[in-house]
Amino acid sequence: DPLEPGELLEILSTEISVPQDLPAWCRLTGNSLVSHIVDGRQHSFLVSKGSFTGMPAPSPTNAPAAPRAKAGARRRHAPITQPIRPVVRPQVLPAPAAVPAIRPLSVMGIGSWPRPRWLLEALHRHLEAKLSDVEFQEIADDAVRLCVQAQLRAGVDVVVDGEQRRDNYASFVGGLLDNCQLIPITDLLPYVDDPEEFERELRSLDVPAGKIRHPAVFGPLGRSRPLAVHEAEFLRTLTDRPIKVALPGPYLLTRTMWMECISDRAYASREQLAADIVRVLREELHHLLAAGVALVQFDEPVLTEVVFGRARENRTFMCGALGDKLPPDQELDFALRLFNMTVVGLPQERIALHVCRGNWSRDETIALHGDYQPLLPYLMAVDAGILLLESCTPRAGTIDVLARLPQTKRIGIGMVNQKLDAVESPADVRRRAEHAIETLGAARVLFTPDCGFATFADNPISSAQVAEAKLGVITSVARQMREIHGVG
Repeated sequence: DPLEPGELLEILSTEISVPQDLPAWCRLTGNSLVSHIVDGRQHSFLVSKGSFTGMPAPSPTNAPAAPRAKAGARRRHAPITQPIRPVVRPQVLPAPAAVPAIRPLSVMGIGSWPRPRWLLEALHRHLEAKLSDVEFQEIADDAVRLCVQAQLRAGVDVVVDGEQRRDNYASFVGGLLDNCQLIPITDLLPYVDDPEEFERELRSLDVPAGKIRHPAVFGPLGRSRPLAVHEAEFLRTLTDRPIKVALPGPYLLTRTMWMECISDRAYASREQLAADIVRVLREELHHLLAAGVALVQFDEPVLTEVVFGRARENRTFMCGALGDKLPPDQELDFALRLFNMTVVGLPQERIALHVCRGNWSRDETIALHGDYQPLLPYLMAVDAGILLLESCTPRAGTIDVLARLPQTKRIGIGMVNQKLDAVESPADVRRRAEHAIETLGAARVLFTPDCGFATFADNPISSAQVAEAKLGVITSVARQMREIHGVG
């Protein structure tokens, strides 16, 4: 605070995470990182208060290395040499590979699976730059193996990797895209309209707010590395059954990443940001389908926040939707255009949309309530061949309204409530299955849980044992239904 604009502060540190954290802090606060040099274990940073206009000219690239400074001597700082990474725009996107069709009445998880404690420890160390990427991936591989084994024991038809490498179902993208970074959600306090209300809402979460990281955009978004293709490639080595990969949807990411005072430094409007989000998701979608992924699922839980959230006094943090929004009909139209732009020209039968009403807490009373009637225009027009819809919880209303959806769309019906410890009885699941088949037709129905078992890594909704048991009940009923209806 005592510094005048443009004056410099030297910051010295031996902490391993500071080379990553300090530049992010500078971008977040609008200060300029002028230089960064390393002297043994010590890092030295020069930070300008606000913009810095007195940048010294860079040294020639072939200049000899400067001698190591003596103790107590002032060191000459070279200008920072880490500009914004260029946005990669591939000229030709790969075509989808051929895969077997997913048969009627198939069983699959929605996406997430409880992480072992040792994986959670590795995940946080990796996010804090205290564990290398190679070491973390090896640890995560072991967790994926356990997750896949549990699903195969339960008898699922379509396998997921449990999102074991992700801190949660959506924000992980922020740590992989160019010019985007994950920051603790508590660091957003200075940038919201009502910090006290924001802090109160954070305290009400079942998810530990200090462990939630939020994507912040600091420049034009690009995809110079995969978001989930590496997950799919490893998963493909573990099973010959069809595999599914979940990604956050384009509307969810736009609502999450558009934050005034941060993203508006890189984008003039939410629509401009959305255009780049559509582009990078479309690139990823092409590569996933080319890698043999049978089904790519886009998660758009914020759609229910659009139509039901205005009746609540508090913001819903199930998807980190911090940005402002327009009236519901305009938001749904915007969301529809983004989704259809993302998937245009690609096989709809291999593209799914998942919608729920919040999966950050086991407390049913604080999640959103309402049937699918307000979302029917969106669900009818969206270019997804499969809709995976929460329907077991009473909060979702009856599935009868879904009978109005086009016959071309297959519907994944939630058969179990992942928020309940008690494993549903085969009789209860069978009643739901028979009602779904009677309402929609056996050829269109798929069976799932209502949502993931561990949407947030640090706050699993179920244990791995309960998750496996619930999937096992669904698969036993699905086998009966296939035999009765002669499908599959």
